[in-house]
Amino acid sequence: MNAAAGRDVTLRLLGPGEPPVRAGINPQQVVSVLFETDIDTWRRGWLGPTDRTPAQEGIVMASDTTRSVSAASPAGTHVIPRERLAYTLLDGPQAAAPVIEAVRDLLVRTGTVASTVFVDDLAAADMDRSERLTLLIDLLTLVSDSGGAVVIGCSPERAGGALVDQLLQKANRVRVTDYRWVERVERLRRSDPTTYGYVRQHWAEAAQGIEACGRNYPQAKQVHDSLVDPRTNSRTLGMTLSGLASLSVLGTWNDTVGPTRYDLTAYDPAALTHTGVAFSLVSGQVHAER
Repeated sequence: MNAAAGRDVTLRLLGPGEPPVRAGINPQQVVSVLFETDIDTWRRGWLGPTDRTPAQEGIVMASDTTRSVSAASPAGTHVIPRERLAYTLLDGPQAAAPVIEAVRDLLVRTGTVASTVFVDDLAAADMDRSERLTLLIDLLTLVSDSGGAVVIGCSPERAGGALVDQLLQKANRVRVTDYRWVERVERLRRSDPTTYGYVRQHWAEAAQGIEACGRNYPQAKQVHDSLVDPRTNSRTLGMTLSGLASLSVLGTWNDTVGPTRYDLTAYDPAALTHTGVAFSLVSGQVHAER
């Protein structure tokens, strides 16, 4: 069963040519968590052709980048009744707890109607990997308990395998605007179902090994040695790396004799994210947003 059962969670990848994270969603009660977008730009975004300003909005400004003209305001929550807005300034938290507490407070302030919570770009949070994962899990629990929905933006090039894997496990649906990655994964499933199975099962662990490995041209065993408590062995990880190379996520170094060496200088984190999304869609783990 999908871990997202009973939740309303949408993942929207960001980047050039992609619509804004809140495009086409017009809830009345909103709490927005900003790690990348300044508050003025975010508020102006509600004036687009397909969006309208919510009846009430709470904003958590969770990094220095998001302060904009409100930089002179002290940390804490500020209420602007005429704009039906409350915003909370945090001092660039590097832990999940202050963000969760700020969201909890704003959910109470926005009233009894279930709110939609937007995260502008979770990958931009200035936190280590474990804190990002804690933030994701605690946020989804908090909003689910209140009967609300969550829409999470994520920059594919800086998310990392562990975060993308958790996002896909928690999401019901994902926005897809470029189906080329899905087509590549479909071709792999048809042409080499064994490799498809390895990559589908282990792509996230392979990404973590790549990200942890300090070598430019390692063998699969050296990537595997970079992992902590791996579920794979060096053989299954090698099959997974080979499959990822065939999908242009990383390269292979041909100037060698013996076991394959992988060119990690060619590793493309954005391609890894899109590939992980494609496997989740092809396997039915998540659904494409309609």
